[in-house]
Amino acid sequence: MTTSRTGFLRYFSFLVATLCTSAVLVSAQEQAAGGGSEFDQQMVRGKKIYAQSCWICHQVNGLGTPGVFPPLANSDFLMKNRERSIRALILGLNEKITVNGRIYQGAMPPSGLNDEQIADVSTYIRNSWGNKDREVKPEEVARVRKKSQNQKQQLDEPYAPLPRPPEGSTLREVIRMPWNPVRMVADNSGKFLYVLNSSGDISTLNPESGELVPLIAAQSYVNYARGDGNCVGMALDKSKNQLYLVVNQQFQGGKIVTNELTIFRTSEVVNGHPAKPVPWVKASYPWGVGPYNHGLGHAAFGPDGHLYVTSGSRTDGNEPGTNPRYWTGGEHPLTACLWRLDPHQSEPAVEIYARGLRNTYGFCWNTKGELFGTENGPDADAPEELNLIEKGKHYGFPYRFSDWATKAYPYSPDISPGIVPTTPVANLGPSGGFSGKPLSTFDPHSSPAGICYLDSTFPAPFADSFLVTRFGNLLLKPKDSGFDLLRINLRPGSSSPVQAEVHTVLEPLGRPIDVVVLGRKVYVAEYARGIRFQGENSSMQPGRILELGFPEKK
Repeated sequence: MTTSRTGFLRYFSFLVATLCTSAVLVSAQEQAAGGGSEFDQQMVRGKKIYAQSCWICHQVNGLGTPGVFPPLANSDFLMKNRERSIRALILGLNEKITVNGRIYQGAMPPSGLNDEQIADVSTYIRNSWGNKDREVKPEEVARVRKKSQNQKQQLDEPYAPLPRPPEGSTLREVIRMPWNPVRMVADNSGKFLYVLNSSGDISTLNPESGELVPLIAAQSYVNYARGDGNCVGMALDKSKNQLYLVVNQQFQGGKIVTNELTIFRTSEVVNGHPAKPVPWVKASYPWGVGPYNHGLGHAAFGPDGHLYVTSGSRTDGNEPGTNPRYWTGGEHPLTACLWRLDPHQSEPAVEIYARGLRNTYGFCWNTKGELFGTENGPDADAPEELNLIEKGKHYGFPYRFSDWATKAYPYSPDISPGIVPTTPVANLGPSGGFSGKPLSTFDPHSSPAGICYLDSTFPAPFADSFLVTRFGNLLLKPKDSGFDLLRINLRPGSSSPVQAEVHTVLEPLGRPIDVVVLGRKVYVAEYARGIRFQGENSSMQPGRILELGFPEKK
């Protein structure tokens, strides 16, 4: 998904991206400030809350997304509308506003924070990125809350009813999460799930009992003194019972702002679970232009025993940008591609497996060894993609999106000599955006995210199929899209390498972000509670983990 949408999911992104009550951790200097003045303590607490509840839309640097999510940095609206900005955190905001001369008309859900938390995060925002103001006290927030007339969207947004499962299958709620999950992997025993939030905290989840137990805290391995960051990649090497964790950090200490990349892997096993992450691979490249820095994302081990890691684009469509602190060279050799790394090497070289991938949020293999990835497109209204990713091939970015024959933007570059873009999987319907003719592949802005493969032991029609979660749009378009779980059955194609029959399995879901197989069951992580973006029920409060069970194959 794009940074203007997930979430997510870029992180984390969304976009994405990502928000958790265990909090983005602070540097040693900030922790020391906890013993300082009340203002200093508010700034430390507020920064953590901002990372939990705000940065997926407004970005770690407060710049927002032009035309989509308003900036908080040097914001005239924010500084002129103190009470209104506090009220927005209490009740949400769904109206046209003008910020720094630009009109915004999006939907901001209620934050779900209490008076003390709103005071802390407001103090941090109003004294960061060029803003300067007095602190906000809980008593002031309480007065604003009391004055507010519309109390129908208060602290706890409801969870949507469970959707109806496919005939013969079952669906149950495993746990309501205390923070927003971004990734899941099955543990080495096949009895637990490891669940990750964007700060880098990992917990074990027993699906049978619903017990969630902290396993690895981000502060045990991430050095946040180097800058704010996020973690949206986690993989397990089952042959060694070793977890790999992917971290992006924004470093502003150099001439230009950079993205510092670190892949950690655990060095011990304690009580049967991986422990003590240590740095394994380090790299860096210029931080993204504007709000776009998809960074390193999903990680998984392939049939060849190597670790594959997505490296998303640092631009929307190769735009140069204008800020001298941010590199204007478009994409970088380490971005918009898929990495492959040899886990047997202590200092492995980064092999570029495939290029032209703007933001592959999820990928997995089938029993034939074929690799398929979900691709999130630009802010231009190009269809989102499902790609058959093969070594050495190019998948179009930034030259072409989906199967478009025309450029997405005036600044889109011409295709370089020797590059032949590979066409995405064609969607033959009936779901996922199909409207009477093949689409490559999903509705624009539906943000396809996690993907898993169901082998031949599952009953028809799920045998030898893929399941794809779609996080849902974060741009105001004619209608909501995504918020569902899709089944994809592939067959040989003509105009594309393969074609897909796409069917809806579950809808609506609360921004589903990942899906994994554990035994004979499938687990879906709902990032949040909102089942739509526009109108009511657009909450970004933490979601839940669901279990989809299947009968034995006859």
